[in-house]
Parts: sequence; C-alpha cells; structure tokens
Amino acid sequence: MDTTNQKYMKLKEILAYSLGLFGFQMIVGLLNSYQAEFYGSILGAEFAIVGILILVAKIVSAVFDPIVGNRIEKTSGKLGKFKPFILVSIPILLVFTALIFYDIPALHLDKAGSKLYVYIFVTSLIWCLGMTLADVPTQGIAAVLTPNPDERTNIVSIANTAKQIGFAACAVVVPVVCLLIPEGSRVIVEKGQQDAPMIASEYFWTAVATAVAGCLLLALIVLWNKERVPYRTGETASIKDMLAAIKGNKPLILVIVSYFLGFGRQMAMGIQVQASNALLGSQNLVIILGITTAIGSMISMAITPVLVKKMGERNAYLLLSVYGFVISIVAYVAFAVFHVNQIVLYIFLFLIGLQFGAVTLLPMIMTADCVDYYEYETGKRTEGPVYSLLSLTIKVCLALGVALGLIFVQFSGYDKALSTGAAFDDHTKNVIFFAYTAMPGILALLSILPMFKYDLVGEKKQKITAALQERRAKKN
Repeated sequence: MDTTNQKYMKLKEILAYSLGLFGFQMIVGLLNSYQAEFYGSILGAEFAIVGILILVAKIVSAVFDPIVGNRIEKTSGKLGKFKPFILVSIPILLVFTALIFYDIPALHLDKAGSKLYVYIFVTSLIWCLGMTLADVPTQGIAAVLTPNPDERTNIVSIANTAKQIGFAACAVVVPVVCLLIPEGSRVIVEKGQQDAPMIASEYFWTAVATAVAGCLLLALIVLWNKERVPYRTGETASIKDMLAAIKGNKPLILVIVSYFLGFGRQMAMGIQVQASNALLGSQNLVIILGITTAIGSMISMAITPVLVKKMGERNAYLLLSVYGFVISIVAYVAFAVFHVNQIVLYIFLFLIGLQFGAVTLLPMIMTADCVDYYEYETGKRTEGPVYSLLSLTIKVCLALGVALGLIFVQFSGYDKALSTGAAFDDHTKNVIFFAYTAMPGILALLSILPMFKYDLVGEKKQKITAALQERRAKKN
C-alpha cells in the first residue's frame, strides 16, 4: 500500500488534535504571560527573582522529561502509549493553574520574602511536572497519527496553527473575564483614563476559566485520536540507551541546538503584559499586541507548508529566521529612534509575527523526520525519548526567554513605576521594546547556524520515506 498518497485521518481526528493543542496552550500561554505580572503586581515579588525561580523550576522539572519519555516507551494498552499520560496530566494542570493565581494573604511579601518565593517555586515546579505529562505525549503522538509524511506535515501545520492561537488566547480571555468581575478593571472612558490595574479575583477567575476550558479540549486527544504507525509496545530503553539514541541522531541534535540558540524568540510572549502596560498604558490592551502578532503568526503557519514544499524545511527555516531578524531590528529602530505612532507599531508587530512558523512549526516537522531517520538507520522508533527531549528543549528555552525578558523588565524600572503609579518614561519603554523585538530577532539570526548542516531534505528524505514504507509492508 502506498502510504505516501493515502490519507488516514478523518476531520474529527484533525479537529481533536488541533483543539487539544489549542486547549493545552491556552493554559501554557496564560502562565507564560500573566504569572510574573500576578506575582509582581498582587504579591509584591521582584520580577527578576520571579524569572529566575521559574527558570530553575523548569530546569529541575526537565529531569522529568526523559523519565516520561522512558515510561511512554514501556506503555501499551487500549489507549496506546501516549494518551494515558495526557489523561494523568489533566487534574494536575486543572488544580495548579488555579492555585498559582490564588491570592493567599499570608504569603504576601514579608521582609525576607522567603515564604512567598518558596511557594512560587514549589507550585511552579508541580505545574511544570504536569505540563511535561501533557507536553511530551501531545508532541510525540504527531509521529504516529499517520504513516504518510505529507499528511503528517499538513496535520502538524494545522494543529500548530491552533497551538499558536491557543498560546495567545489569554490576550482575549483575560480582558473578557475582567469585564465580568464586579468592581474589576473595566475600561474607564471618562476623563481619558485607561484601564485600572487588574485585581486578584480577576487573575484567579481567569485562571479557573482557562484551566477548565483548556483541560476539556485537551481531553479530546484522548477520546478521538488514534495511533496508527506501528511500534513495538512493552519495549523500552534505559536512560543511557535513550541518550545513545539521541547521540546517534545527528539531524535531531542540530534541531535541538538551533532551538536553544534561538531561545530569545520566546521573550516577547513572556513579557507581553508588561509591554502592553508600558507601551499602551494598560494591561488589558494586551489583546491588541496579541492579535496583531497572532494574525501574522497564523499567516506564517499557513504559508510554511507551501515554503516547505517549494524549498524544503531547512531553507524555509533559514528564510524565516533571517526575515525575523531584519524586521525585528527595523521595528525597534522605528520605535526608539523615529518614534512611530501606534498604528505603524501594530503594522510592524504584524510583520514580526510572519516569522513564527520557523520557531513553532518547522521544529515539529523536522523532529518527526528525525524519528523516521533513526528508524531508517537502526530499525527502532524512538518517539518517546525524542519528543521528551524536544519538550525539555521547548520548556527550558521558554523559561530562558521569560527569565531574560523579566531581567530586562527589572532593568527598565518597570516595577518602580508599577508600585508608585507613575507614568512609564522613555527609558522603560525603550528597554522593554528592545526585549520585545530586537533581542528576539538577534537570537533568531543566531539560531540558523546549525541548520546549514541539517540534510533531511529533498531526495534523502524521500529515500527514507520509501524505504520505511517498504519495510512496514513486509512486516505486515
């Protein structure tokens, strides 16, 4: 049977996978954007310390990623090997997403701040463990949903478009919830005033609404998706064997190194609330920043499969990354030097969003190809360890981006203006906008260096796909 032409997934399954990623990323995006702001504005924590604590929590929890990958390889049953882990993650994400945004008066910053910072670290760590239980299998299952690589590319493109929208959904959800909370930070038009600062109950009920909706959507993957690519169940590798599998997969190493070098592209989402407050004068106007960039990102997701078909994954990655660098630098200069108005600023943010297919979609496609490559070379499929490594990479890079962004925020003097209610000066605005645009662009350019040696493209990729098709046909 020609798996290169046959379509395996029904519309129901495509929707389930896409909506599942959307729901999961709703939760991730909320914490990425609002967790530090909640700690700083409601609990009085310092942004730089919060960034470091979240970074450490994610690095510590990263040890859990290969353990999950190892357990995935051991798992077999009616649900398959990925879906049981998603099922376990749901109650953890549901409870701790809400708990992180719950204002406990006893934990308000004292002279030392020790109780608050311990609480931040512990709850963040447990949430990160729950995130891993969902993140590794939701990414890994993409490699087994269909044996057709072209169909897989299209499904990954659709699902990651939904994923990107979900990650930015908090920009819409938070202002809507704020409008429903009595005595909350509703928009005040009188006397030209902007939104009032968010209050504790708005953070909490936003977290509850996001956690419930996100977990219900995530459960659709468990209910409706099927694992079709054959693999040996009940077998596994030790941590040592997993590292050996990764070591023997040169294309995968190049993808991972590239992702680490470009970690700064995660900074913008990590400080989007602070950027909205400093640049636009309101936390709730984050919806404008989010939508302008998200529209560009959606277009990028839509055109990325076309670019892949025309020039291959590697060249598409190089093109989008170089473009991201150029447009980010131009946007910063236009803002800091020429002081462009907000309309022009929004246009630049839209143009910056056009690069994000490189950081969100292409690594997923290339990682799935790396799984095929390793099966071609060794006869073994290693979705578990490979996607646990990708999950670890994404998690650490996201934490690094948030931490670096919050350090810029601290350096800008944002917290002083926040605590006194004073207007943000030009220094604060310029530093935050540099962290929001120029710094991510610089690191996007740096990320292309390993990609020059990535060679799973063109005839080599087609040869691997044909060989695997022939092997599977013989086994069947």
